[in-house]
Amino acid sequence: MNEIQEAFPKGKFLGVPQELYDPIEYTLSQGGKRLRPLLVLLSCEMFGGNPDEAMPPAVGVEIFHNFTLLHDDIMDAAPLRRGFPTVYKKWDTNVAILSGDTMFVMAYEYVCRVTSEKLPDVLATFNDTARKVCEGQQYDMEFETKPVVTLEDYYMMIRLKTAVLIACCVKVGAIMASADPVDAEHIYKFGENLGMAFQLQDDLLDAFGETSKFGKEIGGDIVTNKKTFLHLKAFELAGGDTLDELNRLIHGNEVDSDEKVSRIQEIYRSLKIDTHTREIIEEYLKEAIFYLDQVRIKESRKRSLRKLSKEIIHRES
Repeated sequence: MNEIQEAFPKGKFLGVPQELYDPIEYTLSQGGKRLRPLLVLLSCEMFGGNPDEAMPPAVGVEIFHNFTLLHDDIMDAAPLRRGFPTVYKKWDTNVAILSGDTMFVMAYEYVCRVTSEKLPDVLATFNDTARKVCEGQQYDMEFETKPVVTLEDYYMMIRLKTAVLIACCVKVGAIMASADPVDAEHIYKFGENLGMAFQLQDDLLDAFGETSKFGKEIGGDIVTNKKTFLHLKAFELAGGDTLDELNRLIHGNEVDSDEKVSRIQEIYRSLKIDTHTREIIEEYLKEAIFYLDQVRIKESRKRSLRKLSKEIIHRES
């Protein structure tokens, strides 16, 4: 899908004031997986639509996704994104906020470039998703200080913050292809479960990936005590001395960041947290495939999404 990369050429958004648009160009020219627009196009094509007609909303959801990253990086105090300094680090916080706001407007401009017949459904799906993504981010921030967070809380949060956007992408593709509403809902549930697996894999890579491949510092979630699946599962399974050490590392200041990451990684391995995480990822993938199976079209037309689904959860970045 070279068309996706071509939608973000260097210099496309360059304008004045330069300090507003340069960070946008910087962000969109870094590449990335372009997973979300790809899902829009593959879904549209699967349902027999014309991917060229779905390109504007596909570009829109990608710009929206990148807008959320600019703001998330500020809230998470993240220094790297895709191996590059984050926008607020390279410029400053105010620039990152305003450039992100501008990207939100640009996202709407692209999403609205559909026929008047399809616009109500596309816009309703996108608006519902945008609101839920903000709700998910709010829960994520609240969990930082909430004393008790359950695994169910975590699943709810990542469904809102991550999974619904992936679900939105495949549903928008279905809408652009005039898919049957029942099939559009099935493909939405496929995307939602795939999104859950995607975020769990992201959490796993944050703890056990390689910075050169992952594009972010490994152990960032551990350093900030982020209540990911790995964190919550470790507290569920740990006992005795292991639980005591985990509490000291999480709540104390006796070790530096590198040692904290190393020792908590050791605890995760001793409790087989990586294995438990992979098992949950596979469960969500299985559920995603179940809903893909319910879509009433020829099996041969589903192959691209099946293949991409497996690639997503076995990725290293």
